[in-house]
Amino acid sequence: MGMARILFINPNSSQACSGGIDAAVAPFRFAGGPSIEVATLREGPPAIYSWHDWYSVAGPLVALVRAERADCFVIACASDPGLAAVREATPTPVLGIFSCAVLAALARAERFGVIALATASKARHLLALRQLGIEARLAAEIALDVTMETLLDPALARRAMADAARQLVREGAGAVVMGCAGMAHHRAAVEAAAGVPVIEPCQAAAAAALGIVLAASAQAPARAAE
Repeated sequence: MGMARILFINPNSSQACSGGIDAAVAPFRFAGGPSIEVATLREGPPAIYSWHDWYSVAGPLVALVRAERADCFVIACASDPGLAAVREATPTPVLGIFSCAVLAALARAERFGVIALATASKARHLLALRQLGIEARLAAEIALDVTMETLLDPALARRAMADAARQLVREGAGAVVMGCAGMAHHRAAVEAAAGVPVIEPCQAAAAAALGIVLAASAQAPARAAE
């Protein structure tokens, strides 16, 4: 199991964002367990703000995955860019953090809300929800409309995120999904403010990826014995 590898890929070029992803998944590393690593897509934009950004990373993501070895790949952007293209390019399991976060929220509540980085993100999130067939369970989505730099600051965006989470609860959300990988360091404070579970997407994906890798390891001795 120590040789197994889970690779998170940050599809934007922000090293600070990659550092936040690494910190978010750190609690999922354990002695003898799979290696959990974070790679930054150098060709990526500073953040995934637009549809152009979203489409532009598909090719570089495919190239990176084809050049890497892993037991599970995770696209670490909360609009799951390039997910279908990367899945087509490799037989290895590929997860998107937004899909994982939404499914984790639905394991905790009937309806959920999303805090988005920008208004433009809402359409991409809705596309993902439609593909999952669960758009009717979205209570509401609120966009912060801030830059990635503001979001990564330890304090600047926290009050706005807490206010957004409380508003989502008022609109019927029983759980809140953080709609950007750069929000991880705000999770505990936002959950305390909202009073409902707040799902950090990289952590949700780390849990799902560990499940996939551990299940594959458990099945290996059975296959060897056949």
